[in-house]
Amino acid sequence: MGALTNAIPNLANPAWLLLLLALPLLAWAHHRRSSLGALTYSRLPAAAGRTRGAWRLHLPFYARLLALACLVLALARPQLGYAWEESLTEGIDIQLVLDISGSMGAEDFQPKDRLTVAKQVVKEFIAGRTGDRIGVTVFSGAAMTRSPLTTDRDMLGTIVDGVEINSLPDGTAIGVALASAAARLKDSQAKTKVIVLVTDGVNNAGAIDPLSATALCKGLGLKVYTIGVGTGGRVPVPLPIQDPVTGQVVTRRVMMDAPVDTALLQQIAGRTGGQFFRATDREGLRRTFQSIDQLEKTPLQVKRYVRYREAFPPLVWAGLALLLLPLATAGLQVTAEP
Repeated sequence: MGALTNAIPNLANPAWLLLLLALPLLAWAHHRRSSLGALTYSRLPAAAGRTRGAWRLHLPFYARLLALACLVLALARPQLGYAWEESLTEGIDIQLVLDISGSMGAEDFQPKDRLTVAKQVVKEFIAGRTGDRIGVTVFSGAAMTRSPLTTDRDMLGTIVDGVEINSLPDGTAIGVALASAAARLKDSQAKTKVIVLVTDGVNNAGAIDPLSATALCKGLGLKVYTIGVGTGGRVPVPLPIQDPVTGQVVTRRVMMDAPVDTALLQQIAGRTGGQFFRATDREGLRRTFQSIDQLEKTPLQVKRYVRYREAFPPLVWAGLALLLLPLATAGLQVTAEP
């Protein structure tokens, strides 16, 4: 991808600017010579009038001095450059796999539940990976791809915002989720292909064993980073319950055990060359994604092309005009005399 920058000033021959140091010396020599050759007049009213207009005597000199400055600047060859920067990125393909089982509604990531915090941190991660293609897979008792690999950050943000708990059959099918993500990455031409698995539970659903899915990922050259979220103890989980009296569905908070299978997640990461992280609060989850961001840096090369346009002609014309100014002034003075 490339971008056109604003006009860039440049001097092709800056050494000529040293001549500008002579201008103050010329001005000093001019006034010193004028003072030595000055005549003393009697203090008559007419003489006082000539004194007030004496600055006009110096006008030709300063016009020539300004003309010299313009010509020196023109010799320095000022230019305006327009640069085109081309970024050559060797992007990484990343498939984010997000657990949306009921336990992700646990409210131990105060003031929000686990899924809400995970969504916020995932969006920050997506926004920072400008050179990569990213896809999103969600899972609970089954898995579903919400977005294929894409560079459309706005669309990915909207998709992550729309992820909700209980939108799939309940359960935690880690093996199915990994196999689904691997299917999205198997045809990728990227040199680096990564799966980031975010879950808070123990595999208890799905027809594919997690370690079998791990072997599939390893065979396809996929690196899996696993993140276990949650404190792992008894946590309050809001559950939809039907009131037996009114028949209405109400949300009640129930204390539940929500263990994280750290041993399984460590095995998945270790066998594929990734890493396992544990996040027990919002900041821990943010630091985890920052660590993954640092571990999987996108190689970036930038080529810069600059095309310059000469900007000295106006200075040359200004210098010539200033040289002709004293001649025009002298002509006006001659015609004005009786």
